[in-house]
Amino acid sequence: MYYSFYSHLLDLLRRISGSASPGEKMVLLLRMAKPVILRSVGLVKPVSLTKIPGRYLAHQEGLPHLPVPPLKQTLERYLLALKPIISQEEWNHTQELVQEFGKPGGVGERLQKGLERRARKTENWLSDWWLQTAYLDYRMPVVLHSSPGVVLPKLQFDDCQGQLRYAAKLIAGVLDFKTIIDNETLPVEYLGEKPLCMNQYYQILSSCRIPGAKRDSVVNYTRVKNPPTHITVVHNLQFFQLDVYNSDGSPLTVDQIYSQLEKIWNSSLQTNKEPVGMLTSQHRNTWAVAYNNLIKDKTNKESVRTIQKSIFTVCLDAPMPRVSDELYKSRVAAQMLHGGGSRWNSGNRWFDKTLQFIIGEDGSCGLVYEHSPAEGPPIVSLLDHIVEYTKKCEMVRSPMIPLSMPKKLRFNITPEIKQDIEKAKQNLNIMVHDLDIKVMVFDLYGKNFPKSQMMSPDAFIQVALQLAYFRIYKCSCATYESASLRMFRLGRTDTIRSASVSSLAFVQAVDDTTKANTEKVELLRNAVKAHRAYTDMAIRGQAIDRHLLGLKLQSIEDLVSIPEIFMDTSYAVAMHFNLSTSQVPAKTDCVMCFGPVVPDGYGVCYNAMDDHINFAISAYNSCADTNAARLAHYLENALQDMHSLILQSQKSKL
Repeated sequence: MYYSFYSHLLDLLRRISGSASPGEKMVLLLRMAKPVILRSVGLVKPVSLTKIPGRYLAHQEGLPHLPVPPLKQTLERYLLALKPIISQEEWNHTQELVQEFGKPGGVGERLQKGLERRARKTENWLSDWWLQTAYLDYRMPVVLHSSPGVVLPKLQFDDCQGQLRYAAKLIAGVLDFKTIIDNETLPVEYLGEKPLCMNQYYQILSSCRIPGAKRDSVVNYTRVKNPPTHITVVHNLQFFQLDVYNSDGSPLTVDQIYSQLEKIWNSSLQTNKEPVGMLTSQHRNTWAVAYNNLIKDKTNKESVRTIQKSIFTVCLDAPMPRVSDELYKSRVAAQMLHGGGSRWNSGNRWFDKTLQFIIGEDGSCGLVYEHSPAEGPPIVSLLDHIVEYTKKCEMVRSPMIPLSMPKKLRFNITPEIKQDIEKAKQNLNIMVHDLDIKVMVFDLYGKNFPKSQMMSPDAFIQVALQLAYFRIYKCSCATYESASLRMFRLGRTDTIRSASVSSLAFVQAVDDTTKANTEKVELLRNAVKAHRAYTDMAIRGQAIDRHLLGLKLQSIEDLVSIPEIFMDTSYAVAMHFNLSTSQVPAKTDCVMCFGPVVPDGYGVCYNAMDDHINFAISAYNSCADTNAARLAHYLENALQDMHSLILQSQKSKL
């Protein structure tokens, strides 16, 4: 049932911070109330309440639909994006194909009309296609190839009790965030004046990926009649169901959670268990076969369902081998992504679970998340909330109401299942040895320096990446940076193509001694502006990548032959992202990490703080041409040189 208009406004007033000025309160109120006002005067049609009722729905209804960009615009921008990454001869050939594709009455126009029809009929013409093609149809293991990790600052635990105390606070922090989501009091996020889609926040808890023979699926248990009230805890390769709510619906206190974690710890000291969780690290087709084999047994099926339905998972890890302080963060990044292999903590996971918080006995801490339900920003917002919660949360002794022993999840291991686990161990160990990862803290400056020069920090870092890559390989490459489409209903991402005509002009000029510093700085500013302009275009739903993908998928859906433009070598080069990058800004001094998306590529994630920048750079050891430490070294030099170039140019003007 809809809330009344006035009750909405009263609720919004309660949510506005008491510290805001009267003027700020009024602006915030109008922003938050806009979807309600629009609906109340009939400018937004009511939507079925089968999704999520109340305030969340009111907000979602006010969001615009993702547009389908004009075909001519996309084709022109596609040709421009190809300029820095292919030869002139290849470009000339592609230009002919593009002209043929885009001519009036041609195949491109027919596919465009099909996309526009789809956009009129659906809430978001892209979201289902993107979920399927980017994630659920993708058959490589989620480990390294899809699931990102997050490295949090190192903690100091004197003993295993310290690990459990922190784990208890973390669990309470997540439950506190869950209460905000459940009550729909999560503040709407804005990009400038534009409200953002909050849907992803409602997808990350009580959800799990399930393997399928040809396509996976994602289940979410938040909207069922009796939503789950338990989490799963993994220790020493053993899984436990931990109920985190009392019978009256109130969450357990930190003290109660700690007591339950102690019980789990003490009852899982034996390590001679088969690491069933290792199965989730397999190639998706292989895992689908093993999964069906595993759940034939009734006990196994119940245990698997318990994990899938849980609100989230907590992995209490054994300590990793000691390394130097210099290598520590890189080691922890690998630990978050894959667990270290069969000898360490990789079996202490269920990689299909959307959220897995990892707390090591040695103070290493972070998470790994299955990517299909959400991008990084909602995950990082959740982490920021948890970190703040753990800082202020003290363990206060609560009345000890007797709590039942957490339920140990049993697995009956047949010889066939054991063989599947052994195969998974071997394959995961190969992946572990293949990952080359380097976490670098660049501390000469942070985002405040580019800001002081009236330059976008993100664009500045992206241009530095272009310079680093160019200095190593003497060419530019297709570069992916994630752009949020959350200004639109159910929006996910599009691609910011960081390699541009302007960035190529800059990187070619930097080491040219015949060019003056003032000219180089001008080229740098042009490159930064070009990146900023592409970013603005992308977040407004006017970038090229998802539109081209939509046209290609529309041709498949229409059962027509795939147009030649998508069979062209240039398209293959454009989609082969040697640099796959993402900025995931967080208040917490952390960094996200992920694997490369192509065998000869790099994965680069960064978090720009005020006075330093955290980078995680990954590559594969199996590729002789890539090296994470080398790219980190060249990136550090690029950032230093750009800084010096600007300062020297300013001095010469004085």
